[in-house]
Amino acid sequence: MKNKFDRTVNCLVDHKKYGLVDGVFLGDLDGPLKALIRQDFPKATNDDFICSEHLVHYRLLKMDQMIAKDYRQNNRLNRKLTRVMEKDAYQMVDVREQLENSLTFGQKVADAVAHFGGSWPFIISFISVMVLWILFNVFHWFGFKFDPYPFILLNLFLSMVAAIQAPLIMMSQNRSAEYDRMESRNDYHVNLKSEEEIRVLHSKIDHMIQQDQPNMLQIQKIQTEMLGSIETQVSELRRLQSMLEQNVVNHKTTVKKRNNENRHE
Repeated sequence: MKNKFDRTVNCLVDHKKYGLVDGVFLGDLDGPLKALIRQDFPKATNDDFICSEHLVHYRLLKMDQMIAKDYRQNNRLNRKLTRVMEKDAYQMVDVREQLENSLTFGQKVADAVAHFGGSWPFIISFISVMVLWILFNVFHWFGFKFDPYPFILLNLFLSMVAAIQAPLIMMSQNRSAEYDRMESRNDYHVNLKSEEEIRVLHSKIDHMIQQDQPNMLQIQKIQTEMLGSIETQVSELRRLQSMLEQNVVNHKTTVKKRNNENRHE
C-alpha cells in the first residue's frame, strides 16, 4: 500500500513536484502569512501547495515586516519623546529667587516691617514701651512728665504707628499674593510638561504591551512551526532511510540466496 507521504504535488512557486511532507497547503497557514503569499500569487487558493523551502522565505519575510513595523513605531515614539524632552517653550524657574532679585528698596523695607510687626519681639517691645510711657507719666519718675492722663500723645503715637504699619503690611501681603500667583503659574507649566512626557511614555508602554509582545509571540509561533516542519522532514528522511536500509538488506539476502542456489546446482 502506498504511503500518503509518498504522494507528490506541484509547488505553487516553482511548479516542481514535492512530497506532502516537504510543504503545506495554503489552507493550513494562518491568515497574514497566507495574505503575504497571495500578494505574489493572487490566484492562489487554499488547495495550492507550497514547499518548505519557499515557505521559509515567506515566514522570514513576515517576521522582517513585523520587526520593521515595531522599529518604525518605536522610533516614532522615541522621536516624539525627544521633542517633548527638548521642548523649551517654557523653562522652569525658581520663583522665590526671581522675586527676591527684583525687589526694590521700598519693597524690602515693607517686607522687613511686616516681618517684624508680626513677631513676638515687636509685641513685647511695644507693650514694654507703652507700660513705661504710662508709668513715667503717672508716677513722674525723675520729675519727667510729658504726656499726662489720658495720654493723648500716646494715642496719637499709636494711631500714627497703625496708620503707617497697615499700608506696609498690605504691600508685603500684595507681594506674597504675587509670589503665590507666580508659583501657581510655574507649577501649572511644570505639570503640563510632565503630563505631556507621561503621556508619551504611556503610549510607548502601551505599544510594548499591545504590539511588541504579541508580535514576539507571533514570531515565536512562526519559529516553532518552522522547527516542527524541519522535524517532520527529518522524521520522514529517517523513515525513508530505514526503508532504504531494509531494501538493501533484503536485496543482499536475495542475492545471497540466489548465489547459494546457483552453487548447489
